[in-house]
Amino acid sequence: MVFELPSLPYEYNALEPVMSKETLEYHHDKHHNAYVVNANRLMNGSGLAHKSLEDAIKTAYLTAEAGSLFNNIAQHWNHIEFWKWMKPNGGGAIPGTLEKKIISDFGSVEAMKEKFVEFGIGQFGSGWVWLVLGEEGKLYITNTSNGINPLAMGNGIALLGCDVWEHSYYIDYRNARVDYIRAFVRDLVNWERVADIFDQSY
Repeated sequence: MVFELPSLPYEYNALEPVMSKETLEYHHDKHHNAYVVNANRLMNGSGLAHKSLEDAIKTAYLTAEAGSLFNNIAQHWNHIEFWKWMKPNGGGAIPGTLEKKIISDFGSVEAMKEKFVEFGIGQFGSGWVWLVLGEEGKLYITNTSNGINPLAMGNGIALLGCDVWEHSYYIDYRNARVDYIRAFVRDLVNWERVADIFDQSY
């Protein structure tokens, strides 16, 4: 299969002032596009070209391909979802069934958000922080390095992910990763999208 760079689901300036037009231009047009270009190049001769993106990620993670090919195809998937996990005027109330589950598993919505921020700050170097629906039906938060994601690890459904690579926030927040993640959770998350994934998976 041939991977393509998807268009953003909003205008480049739509997330301002939380995430700037400049950040989205660099992040989407340069970084995400580079993952797409590299993934297409590396898929040639890999034996995975006939697989879907999701199946290629799972296979590459468990084989000798778990290097450049894995990281580029996983980052492609991560970013496809990342753009959809945000929206203009995001944040706000969490739809009912998901909110009830969060309160059941974390004690409160605020406790979940604080843990999400904590794991994002705690990710050493490049990576992601995730809200995951585990295989046993319990929500949990984790972080991963580079392009690794819950899909690859097979340990649950990624309901929400936040990119904590420096290119995601350095233009707007410099080295204040904590401010970026707090702003992401408070003002950018498309909780309707998160709830839809939860409702389809739980």
